[in-house]
Amino acid sequence: MIKKTIGFLAIASLVMTVSCKEKAPQEGGATTETTTTTAETSPNEASETAPVMTFEESEFDFGDIKQGDKVEHVFTFTNTGKSDLLITDAKGSCGCTVPDYKKDPIKPGEKSTMKVTFDSTGKSGQQQKTVTISANTASGNELLTIKASVAPKPAGIGVAK
Repeated sequence: MIKKTIGFLAIASLVMTVSCKEKAPQEGGATTETTTTTAETSPNEASETAPVMTFEESEFDFGDIKQGDKVEHVFTFTNTGKSDLLITDAKGSCGCTVPDYKKDPIKPGEKSTMKVTFDSTGKSGQQQKTVTISANTASGNELLTIKASVAPKPAGIGVAK
């Protein structure tokens, strides 16, 4: 009985092993075993079909602004990939930088925008802030940069006498 069970298990294992492999002919009539793969997408194939955010510009300099100014810039981009682009999140590097973006899928070839607002209240000097975009692109993250030179408020302005 034990011999039959072991024999059955050996045959079952052999059948399972052979069914997952194909013989590929080589030159000279020899064959080698190659493992077949399921219909999974390889990382290279996924990046070839992934959406791509192509920005007209990924950095913007507001130049000289006054402390307390709220300035905004609209970044324009195109989905140059082969599938729908989905932006899942966009975050500024601090609370003073707020992105606003389309939540709907962006089709291949379609343009869209992301508005970034910068509040310079409490800031002075050269400022550089970023917006990190989480999307279904190959890298998963895209980055926008804004810059400004913030002039402090002159002393004594707004003080009642």
